[in-house]
Amino acid sequence: MGEMILIRHGQTEWSLSGQYAGRTDVPLTDAGEASAKGLASRLARRALVGVFTSPLSRAMRTAELAGLAGARPDPDLVEWDYGGYEGLTAAQIREGRPGWDLWRDGVVPGDFDHPGERLEQVAARTDAVLDRIRPLLDDGDVALVAHGHLARVLAVRWLGLDASASRLLGHPRPGTLSFLAAEDGQPVISAWNVP
Repeated sequence: MGEMILIRHGQTEWSLSGQYAGRTDVPLTDAGEASAKGLASRLARRALVGVFTSPLSRAMRTAELAGLAGARPDPDLVEWDYGGYEGLTAAQIREGRPGWDLWRDGVVPGDFDHPGERLEQVAARTDAVLDRIRPLLDDGDVALVAHGHLARVLAVRWLGLDASASRLLGHPRPGTLSFLAAEDGQPVISAWNVP
């Protein structure tokens, strides 16, 4: 069985400042482009049978620079819709909601372009991705270029855990790799947040 390779897009101005960037299409910084290019040599050694990416430009550009030709956009790989928290930092949100925690408290509705999503909705999208990816893993590795919170939800759903367990995983840094596999028929995280 192949491995699922989760790739977090390269650095953006918002990932650098800690702003929540769900549906806002923030471009990669120069450092983000460099880190994406740096992934190419590691990914070239893999027997990829499928490559999928979030339709947002930061993910698609990361796939392109990492040498993942033919990456197919998958709308279910887009980041969590943060609703009214889009563009804010956790510190800014906690000014108005002391003790706020994304995994426990979720988001508030935003405007037309950012209506917001519940954790259960994000989990349903990642479950749909996993349903499509699992059969491909019989033939080799599959690469997914996506986003930090979405990757955490996808990983815990791979393990068969409730989406709220995502809080137990560290946030993947921009331009890093994580690997989901199976050992003795059981799903595992074989590596997480690898530069």
